[in-house]
Amino acid sequence: MTGLAAHGRRLLTTGLAYQFSDVVAKGIALVLLPVYTRHLTRADYGTAEVLVTVVILVSILARLGLGEALVRFHYLDADPERRRRVARTASGVLLAITTTAAVAVALAAEPVSRLVLGTEQPDVIRAAALGLWGFTNLELLYGLLRAEGRPRAYLTASLVNVGLTVALTLVLVVGLDQGALGLLVGNYVATAVVVIGLGFATREALGLRPARVDRAQLGAMLRFGLPTVPADLAIFALFLVDRIWLYRVDSEDAAGLYSLSVKLAGAVIFTVRAFQLAWPPLAYSVADDAEASRLYARITTWYVVVTALVVAALTLLGRWVVRLLAAPAFFAAHEALPWVALGWALYGLYFVLAAMAGRARVTIRTVPAAVAALAVNVVLLAALVGPLGIAGAGIALVGAYLVMLVVAYALARSVFPVPFEWGRLALVVAVAGGLATAGELLLPTSGAAGLLSRALVAALIPVVLVAAGFLRPGERALLLARVRRPALRG
Repeated sequence: MTGLAAHGRRLLTTGLAYQFSDVVAKGIALVLLPVYTRHLTRADYGTAEVLVTVVILVSILARLGLGEALVRFHYLDADPERRRRVARTASGVLLAITTTAAVAVALAAEPVSRLVLGTEQPDVIRAAALGLWGFTNLELLYGLLRAEGRPRAYLTASLVNVGLTVALTLVLVVGLDQGALGLLVGNYVATAVVVIGLGFATREALGLRPARVDRAQLGAMLRFGLPTVPADLAIFALFLVDRIWLYRVDSEDAAGLYSLSVKLAGAVIFTVRAFQLAWPPLAYSVADDAEASRLYARITTWYVVVTALVVAALTLLGRWVVRLLAAPAFFAAHEALPWVALGWALYGLYFVLAAMAGRARVTIRTVPAAVAALAVNVVLLAALVGPLGIAGAGIALVGAYLVMLVVAYALARSVFPVPFEWGRLALVVAVAGGLATAGELLLPTSGAAGLLSRALVAALIPVVLVAAGFLRPGERALLLARVRRPALRG
């Protein structure tokens, strides 16, 4: 139990470190939103949003899965020279690819602008080319910091990125009135500066000369990483297809309400993002397969506990969350909130299954799961959005992720078996899902009585779990020790 508890603490602390800057960035963005909206038109926002999405999409292709391969190959053994060769190979190849792509896009900015935006805005395309270079290389450098177990350096770099971005965008957008161009340049110049700084800080591990690329290592890394590219593209499409569908098939209002429900599910999304960043280094760092198998099972159980509590709370209290954080015209966003939160929670479980395939170096097995999920999502959107609106889109997301998990588990369990704690998982789902559903159907949906009664049901879920015997003896002892320590200190 001690080893598993230590791994759990590591997962928690590194996950919080990796996501802290995102919380800071979103807080600052919320505060500065009134400032930006006075200096940016809706067209500026639309242009910037389109190009940011395109940069992410092209970056997935340009990375060739080398970031995922870097984290996995780092932990094959503890030989420092081999680890340096892995980092130098990945960074050298990616730097060459992104530099070539960025220069090509910058030189062909006018035709690219007509293709992507339908208008001639070459300057914003050149800013996006810089963004492609900076964003892609920064993702790799962040992966190196995570593989080396350096959350403090990661946190420092990401906070510097946030600070520079805010300062530059304020100067360019507010001071110089540069619109979408200022927004993109501010973001991507900051990213490029951080890339250069991190490259210097990690110069011992990196090598930017072609002679330092280990071709044998590169071949093995590409065999691992390339199959993750179509899976990543399919998953990225899952993040967009529901809003596009609502916008084109239902209405602009429905797309706006659904987008707000995604933002309000931030507690679940924060947990999933933190898990996504912190889990692979931990999953691959355990050398012994038997210990890793037990770790995967136990972490899965506690991930389900944490996300189930948050999803249940959003299901019961979603109406009050929307009333508190949004204008009355957006109240209907609560209809999709529980489903969106549940969908994101299910998405986090995919990383456990992907690590099972990655540990056996058969990442090709993740592709059918992601493609199947995308196909099911489109079919369910067509069937459910008409009669159910934004709630139907949320249900379609849940259905897609359930299919993805089933297919991924069926393909991964034979290459790396994990003794998942099915009984405890079923207990969590039954208690959290049962109480949340009962509360949603039976309790008042407005007023102080509704708020207090639903909050009480949400608070009772962990109590019922403990009373039902969810905790194992070692976990119970550890929990009691944590509770008693502050009391004894007092």
